Amino acid sequence: MSSNIEYTTTGKPHPFHIIRPSVWPLVGAFAAGFLALFMVMFMHNAEWQGLKVGVWAPIGGLIAVVGVMYAWWKDIIHEAIAERAHSPIVKIGFRFGMMLFIASEVMFFVAFFWAFFSAAFYPPAGMTWPPEGIQTINPFNLPFLMTLLLLLSGCTVTWAHHEILTGNQKQAVRALGLTVLIGVVFLGFQAFEYVHSPFGFKDGIFASAFFMATGFHGFHVLVGALFLAVCYFRARKGHFSPESHFGFEAAAWYWHFVDVVWLFLFVAIYCWGGGDASLYAVEGLIN
Repeated sequence: MSSNIEYTTTGKPHPFHIIRPSVWPLVGAFAAGFLALFMVMFMHNAEWQGLKVGVWAPIGGLIAVVGVMYAWWKDIIHEAIAERAHSPIVKIGFRFGMMLFIASEVMFFVAFFWAFFSAAFYPPAGMTWPPEGIQTINPFNLPFLMTLLLLLSGCTVTWAHHEILTGNQKQAVRALGLTVLIGVVFLGFQAFEYVHSPFGFKDGIFASAFFMATGFHGFHVLVGALFLAVCYFRARKGHFSPESHFGFEAAAWYWHFVDVVWLFLFVAIYCWGGGDASLYAVEGLIN
């Protein structure tokens, strides 16, 4: 009886997720591919048709990715709110899909950690780690503050989840807004750190591994902040209820994943990978 009610209220004669054909997966793949291509060309000072690929090329790719995110999310929100097409069985598929996506992201960062530890444990003959001439960043200055910020954001996103479960939309909106703000502040501090870094991207394998790992993490923080910003505006419109709020859950899972990756980056690259300078900073903090 309950399943029949579900089908009639959603306007579907079945519990499965059969949707209209969408162009956004294809367009999104092209946008992400162009973003990666332009980033590589920009970092290698490449030219195309005699023109040097400047910073505006990867920025254009990023704008394309964000545009696809907006359009695709808009379609999915329409499915959920207007068409009510997201049945309990559909939500199970969503959960497994999000789990697999985060698992793929874990392996993405494993590659960067692998490159960093491989160079650290097996440096080329005659090279020390960190390489000679590299002045590492004190982990207990700005990186420690950034770590505290991300840990705080994990608390605020959990606060938002609690308020949604209790039906307190006003507090949920407040907690989501605070989480997005903390994410933006984190990105600001990371940009400041990059501008004032004692080494550049091309200053050897330590610098390259550092910027690739922390830079891609920063990109994931940007995506997560956008994800939560969408949830913020949806919460203001009352889209989430204690019984149905997977859109927020997916964003919260992603944000916690970003938090955990940063903790590994902080311990492995800033503290352990910083060599003697980082050890002296740890000893100074303890003493």
